[in-house]
Amino acid sequence: MTATDRSIELINAAAQAAADRLAHDIIAYDVSDVLSITDAFLLASAPNDRQVKSIVDEIEERLQKELGAKPVRREGDRDARWILLDYVDIVIHVQHSEERVFYALERLWKDCPEIALPEDAVKTRGKAEEHAQLTGGTEGDLS
Repeated sequence: MTATDRSIELINAAAQAAADRLAHDIIAYDVSDVLSITDAFLLASAPNDRQVKSIVDEIEERLQKELGAKPVRREGDRDARWILLDYVDIVIHVQHSEERVFYALERLWKDCPEIALPEDAVKTRGKAEEHAQLTGGTEGDLS
């Protein structure tokens, strides 16, 4: 089984919205073969809590406006360190860069096929590491 066309459409719109809000290291995985509860995961990160919330708000607004999609669940708003948006067909994880490194969700899903994303989203790869070097932070390699 592979992710549905609708799931791919949602993932691409969410990835573009995240890129527009300067998210780092945007990547998506087709998890439909290993999970029965969803088709795809989108992962993105940001260097601070405020930006995590801004990215999530933009994704939610864009998916509602452009595709008529509303999340059935939104978790993690209080601390804004890791916010999850569950659209049933897809699940979006936007994490603070430190949580992204610590939990390393990429390692969990690395055997799943990567979903092709818009060019703006692909260009965000390595931005967390670049930001850490510029600001003297300690974010690790996210690949």
